Amino acid sequence: MAPITVGVLALQGGVGEHIALLRRASAHLVSSQPETLPDGTSFTFIEVRTAEALAQCHALIIPGGESTTMAIVARRLGLLDPLRQFVKIDNKPVWGTCAGLVMLAEEASATKQGGQELVGGLDVRVLRNRYGTQIQSFVADLDLPFLGEAEKPFRGVFIRAPVVEGIIASSSSFVDNGTEKVNGVGKGVNGNGTGKNGSVEVLGVYRKSGGKEEEDIVAVKQRNVFGTSFHPELTDDIRIHVWWLKRVLERFRHGDLVVSA
Repeated sequence: MAPITVGVLALQGGVGEHIALLRRASAHLVSSQPETLPDGTSFTFIEVRTAEALAQCHALIIPGGESTTMAIVARRLGLLDPLRQFVKIDNKPVWGTCAGLVMLAEEASATKQGGQELVGGLDVRVLRNRYGTQIQSFVADLDLPFLGEAEKPFRGVFIRAPVVEGIIASSSSFVDNGTEKVNGVGKGVNGNGTGKNGSVEVLGVYRKSGGKEEEDIVAVKQRNVFGTSFHPELTDDIRIHVWWLKRVLERFRHGDLVVSA
């Protein structure tokens, strides 16, 4: 059987770092969790700069960078519409980190003048550059229950990071993360909510001062799309990459991903 091909969009950001952690995560699954791999299953990892390369992929990571620039370059390379097809029509597994999360949101605020094009797929609105400029970057310990309740905190690297402001519940309503009522929608949520296209799972928050009122949503998942505000690829910790590859394998086992012999 041919390998499952995982691409990393190579327009900006930590492309090599993502591929290095993907390789380590794959090796970990083979050596420590072989039961997760159906017989004959393997992975290959490629850089994606063209629509032809994207067409080879069964799953994709969109790394960090500057989301407006990424969108402009993707449009010039003829990648923006194929990316939308990949995410929203073919429903293949996709993970966006930092600017990749912005690209995968249906809406973004604090954009540059004139706005920006987005790929979409997550029924959320993100706020760009939530914590300020490059020099205000920071590292923080995050409790991420989806990795396992007994797991140690994950060291999150935040660089001009976005956060999820809230869930887009319908074409005319928005469930805000921090306010009581927005656009006629009732009390906001820090937990899961229902977007236009199904449940949006909040998988991680950053607590600035320990109180719930100070929580920012920094990891979300909806159907085939996963997004993180922070940069796991800039650490030596493979746990999120392992977790995501296991989600890709689940899609394969359920017949959602077709891998040619």
